[in-house]
Amino acid sequence: MHILVTGATGWIGSALVPQLIAAGHQVTAATRSDTAADAVRALGAEPVRANLEDPDSLRRAAEASGGVIHLAYRHDVAFTTDPAGAAETEYKAVTAMGEALAGTQRPFVVAVGLAGLAEGQVAKETDQAVAHGPASRRIEAVEHVLGLAEHGVRSSVVRLPPTVHGTGDTGFVPQLITLARETGQSAYVGAGNNRWPAVHRKDAATLFRLAAEEATAGTILHGVAEEGVAFRDIAQGIATVVGVPTRSLDADASADHFGWFARLTGGDFPTSSALTRERLGWAPSEPGLLAELAAGNHPS
Repeated sequence: MHILVTGATGWIGSALVPQLIAAGHQVTAATRSDTAADAVRALGAEPVRANLEDPDSLRRAAEASGGVIHLAYRHDVAFTTDPAGAAETEYKAVTAMGEALAGTQRPFVVAVGLAGLAEGQVAKETDQAVAHGPASRRIEAVEHVLGLAEHGVRSSVVRLPPTVHGTGDTGFVPQLITLARETGQSAYVGAGNNRWPAVHRKDAATLFRLAAEEATAGTILHGVAEEGVAFRDIAQGIATVVGVPTRSLDADASADHFGWFARLTGGDFPTSSALTRERLGWAPSEPGLLAELAAGNHPS
């Protein structure tokens, strides 16, 4: 296939593009600068000028493709200054690309997080996310993508866990490492029994490729290799990396310590990928989160 990838130079995209090319696909990557275009060419893909803030450019790029894998998101503001704006940008982007693919039976694979799912119980692919909060528009974007199955689009959604790890990770776990270094302690909330699911970036990339190749229309998939790692164990792994003690915090102290990050660090998000593995034969094989920490594959 000729596949358009957004976010091709990002954390998962830069692992996905080589996999797609190795599998025989032609890859076009949305870029917004000459620097990004050069990075895309280095990965073996062909750049095309398109970006999230210009839905028409995404529509044109999608029209010229044989399918789309959409990984880009305004992560720079999504968790801090403008979550509502990031979600609105996402809605307009998927709407534009969906319009371009309508009636073609081409794949449209979209990345999303676990927001909106009930906490404290193992989330399954069949569970429906409930839109709430400033980023609720992103859940509406997901519903729109899944609804495209009724309009001739082989649409699917891949839900990703809070941590997609690997060598060179710059996500939430490295931020926790930095915080532990700055404060002299690696903290967790209460007993630390709350769970974070996890996946390695290479395994996540493989799932996106399989989704584009094989997923049926209207499918929800879970890009989760580990159902739930106790946050206390994550904190201990970070403590070992940084060389600081662990510390349990109550809810008030947690809010002061973690700031905007407190909601995530205290969340319990166990997630199953059993149905995803059954549907696509996905078999994650890369190291788990704690093994990555023990190997020193995060910045310290």
